[in-house]
Amino acid sequence: MSDDMNMLIEMSIKGLMVDPVTNTPIVILKDKGGDRVLPIWVGIFEANAIALQIENIATPRPMTHDLLRNVISDMDGRVDRVVVCDLKDNTFYAIIHLTVRGERVAIDARPSDAIALALRTQSPILVDETVIDNAKTVDFGTGGADSDRLQKWLESLDPDDLGKYKM
Repeated sequence: MSDDMNMLIEMSIKGLMVDPVTNTPIVILKDKGGDRVLPIWVGIFEANAIALQIENIATPRPMTHDLLRNVISDMDGRVDRVVVCDLKDNTFYAIIHLTVRGERVAIDARPSDAIALALRTQSPILVDETVIDNAKTVDFGTGGADSDRLQKWLESLDPDDLGKYKM
């Protein structure tokens, strides 16, 4: 899906939390105006990679996302932006947009990996507006009552609660 045809919303990470229903980590993205929130469920290792960067914790050896950042940089490239571009069958999709030696490159990625890389390169995180709209209607397999409870929980989150990553 080309992100040039749809409206892209710049978002930032407002926190990492654990879904109280499934005990799965969630990256909470929020738009700059604060009107839209997008929860993206991620794996524990991906959440850890994001949390380490949010908390500015250095690791003794490069993690995968650090390695990727270093490879891109060493190849005279830069990450221009990452875009969460699609949502199909309850799965989010992302694209990492690079410029390498003057050429533009788009690489398919999991949103968690794209976000971890964006944090390490201070690149913008954009989300296709249709993804935000479609995410509101998706059932992530938690069951009707649990889905409703989770939706109410996400809507009631206080911005002050969205800072620290705790497992």
